[in-house]
Amino acid sequence: MLKVRDHEFWFVAGSQFLYGEEQLANVARDAQDIADKLNANGNLPYQIVCKGVMTTADGITQFMKDVNYHDAVAGVITWMHTFSPAKNWIRGTTLLQKPLLHLATQYRNEIPYATIDFDYMNLNQSAHGDREYGYLNARLGMNNKVVYGWWGDADVQKEIADWQDVAVTYDESFRIRVCRFGDTMRDVAVTEGDKVEAQIRLGWTVDYWPVGELADVVDAVDEKDIDAAYKQLGENYSLAPQDNAPQVFEESVRYQLRLYLGLKAFLSDKGYEAFCTNFQDLKGLKQLPGLAVQLLMRDGYGFGAEGDWKHAALSRLLKIMAHNERTVFMEDYTLDLRKGHEAILGAHMLEVDPTIASDRPRVEVHPLNIGGKDDPARLVFTGSDGEGVNVTIADFRNGFRLISYPVVCRKAEAETPYLPVAKQLWTPKVGLKKGSTAWIKAGGGHHTVLSFRLTEEQIHDLAVMFDIDLVEIC
Repeated sequence: MLKVRDHEFWFVAGSQFLYGEEQLANVARDAQDIADKLNANGNLPYQIVCKGVMTTADGITQFMKDVNYHDAVAGVITWMHTFSPAKNWIRGTTLLQKPLLHLATQYRNEIPYATIDFDYMNLNQSAHGDREYGYLNARLGMNNKVVYGWWGDADVQKEIADWQDVAVTYDESFRIRVCRFGDTMRDVAVTEGDKVEAQIRLGWTVDYWPVGELADVVDAVDEKDIDAAYKQLGENYSLAPQDNAPQVFEESVRYQLRLYLGLKAFLSDKGYEAFCTNFQDLKGLKQLPGLAVQLLMRDGYGFGAEGDWKHAALSRLLKIMAHNERTVFMEDYTLDLRKGHEAILGAHMLEVDPTIASDRPRVEVHPLNIGGKDDPARLVFTGSDGEGVNVTIADFRNGFRLISYPVVCRKAEAETPYLPVAKQLWTPKVGLKKGSTAWIKAGGGHHTVLSFRLTEEQIHDLAVMFDIDLVEIC
C-alpha cells in the first residue's frame, strides 16, 4: 500500500502587549489546551502543534519562515484569541507558502452574563480580532480557509479535519510523479495537456517510458512471486473460470499478476505514484493490463486510461485526500435516459478500482475486442449506493480547470452478462440533463474521479489552494 508521509499543522494564537503579561499567559494556556484537546479526541487526521502566542511583526515573520522550511508542516492554523493588530501579520503572511486556516472561535462557547467584566473582555475578543485579521487576509488576496464556530463542536472539528486532508493533498501534489507508458490515444483531444504547466501549477512530474522497458521487467517477474500473488488473489476475491478451460483461465490470471508485480516493481524502483497505459501501444505485452491496474489502484496508485496522464495524477491526488477510501478512476460509459431512471453508467474496459464494490469481486477472463491482444483477466463487480462527488480536470490554454458536481450513486439495476466489467450508476444531484449539459459546456471530459469519501467543499478548497479555475455544478 502506498504511504503518505507524516504531516503536522502549526497552531498559533494572535494577541498584543496591551493586555499585560498575565493575560498573555492566559492566552498561551488556552491555546495549548485547545491543541491538546483537539489532538486527544481523535477527530483530526493530523497532529496540531501549538506554537504559542504571536504579538510582534518580527515574531510572526520568523514563525512563517519556519513554517515554510519545515517539510513536515503542511499548513498553519491561526486563532485571534484576543485583538491582534493585523499590520503585524502583513510581512509574515505574504511570505507564507503553505495553506492557511483562520479558526474563528473563542475558548469558551457561552457568554458568562453573571460574571463578565473587562478582564474577561480583554481575554476574549476574537469576535473583534477575527474581523481585523480577516480584513487583512482579504486585502492581501490570501486563498485562506475560514472555519467559524466553537472549537469543541464536532461539526467544527470535522471542517478542520477535512481542510487538513486538503492541505496535505496540496503539499503531496508537488511530489506526484506520473509514468506514461505510450502516448495519449490517437486523435483524442481531451486527454492532451501541457505537462510543463502541470508541473508549474500543480507540482506533477510527468515522464514517458517506452512500454518495451516495462515488458522487460514484466518478463523477469519470478514465478514463485506469481504463485504467492495467485494464492492471495483467491483469498481476497472469487475466482470464476466460467466457460474458460481451467488452464486457459489460470494462464490469463497469472499473466495479469505478472503485469501487476512488474508494474509495481517498475513504478516503485523509479519513484512513481501514478501511471497511464494505452491499448494502442502494447508492444511486448500479451494483454492490456486490467486486473493488474485494478490491484494497483486498490494499493493507492493513480491511473489514467488511454494515456490520460492528467487523470492518473488527479486520481492519485484525490486518493491521498480520501486516505485511499472509495475514490476511483471512472469513465462516463453509457446513459439511462428513461424518465425516473436517469443515470450515467460508469465503467471502463477493465480498469475500475474494487474499493467501491458492494459485492465480492469476481476474477473473470473475457475477450476485450480491442487492442488485438490475448483475453485479459479483470475484476467484475457492482458498485455501491451512496452520495459522492465526481471530478474531472481539463487543460485550456489559459490554465487548468476542475469541474465537479455532487452525485447520488446507485447500484446497477440489473446484471450485464454480456458486458463483464465493474460498473457504477450515478446521477448528478442537479439532475442528469442539467448536470450533463453544464459539464459539457464547461469542457468536462469522459474520464473522471468518483469519490464516496470526499465532499464538494474539499474540491472547492483544493482549487482555491492551487488558484485554478473550478466549475461547481450544483
